Amino acid sequence: MTSGHDVHQAGVLRVGVLQATGLVNSPPQNLQRVANRAREAAQQGAGLLVTPELFSCGYAPSLVHMSDGAAQREQLAGIAAANGIGLVASTVEHEEGRHYISASLFAPDGTELTRYRKQNLFGPAEQQVFTRGQLPPAVVDFAGVRLALGICFDVEFPEFAREAALAGAELLCVPTAVPLRSEESGEANPFDTRLIPSTVVPTRALENQMFIAYANHAGPNFAGLSTIADPYGRRLATAGDGSELILADVDLAVLAQARKDTDYLGSLLSNNPTATTRKGLQ
Repeated sequence: MTSGHDVHQAGVLRVGVLQATGLVNSPPQNLQRVANRAREAAQQGAGLLVTPELFSCGYAPSLVHMSDGAAQREQLAGIAAANGIGLVASTVEHEEGRHYISASLFAPDGTELTRYRKQNLFGPAEQQVFTRGQLPPAVVDFAGVRLALGICFDVEFPEFAREAALAGAELLCVPTAVPLRSEESGEANPFDTRLIPSTVVPTRALENQMFIAYANHAGPNFAGLSTIADPYGRRLATAGDGSELILADVDLAVLAQARKDTDYLGSLLSNNPTATTRKGLQ
């Protein structure tokens, strides 16, 4: 699905989101799928492709925390360069005996523009083998759009998205691995995790007046419903349960109008002298 704008129009970035399930400890197969979808996204005019959390090694914390993320990042950089497309991908990062879930943004020439370590680890499975990141994501310019990275559970905390917005982010890219839990799936926990992509993500986009590209693994074990949401809280593109590539346009004119219509961030800054922004908000 696309929003109908000319992809070459100034201030418009076409974004693709890959929804698929990474095979555990099978980087060659997973990276080949990324390469195939990157080529497909580029052919459809996308300038950026966002992929799910730990897709290249598969999401299974206890089984992949020793994965060679450096080698995978090298191959991901090559995929970006081969297809002339920006790429957001999540890998394992190692430092001084500690392991992190990280996300990287690769430029269309393969340069790694920024890397972020997940701050909010989800549940015992992640907490037992990974270390929590300590720094907020950097805001970088990508194709004229100010972009920041988050990972999965991060976006479920209002403060995380708000800090990124106040730092100047216009697009938040979120590799994700949300498991499927619902009454239909027989889970005792009554919380339906499909509410995260269907409700929480558009709400974060609305309340922080930004675009969010949220890439989840596919069913049946994950919630799917990968989403691209705009600053009005609209889901511009949404996947179903299975493997899918969705596309939508990040249009800075829409962002500017949304901030003009309801100036949440400006009101926050004017009402709270201690709130600061690292880049001017339009």
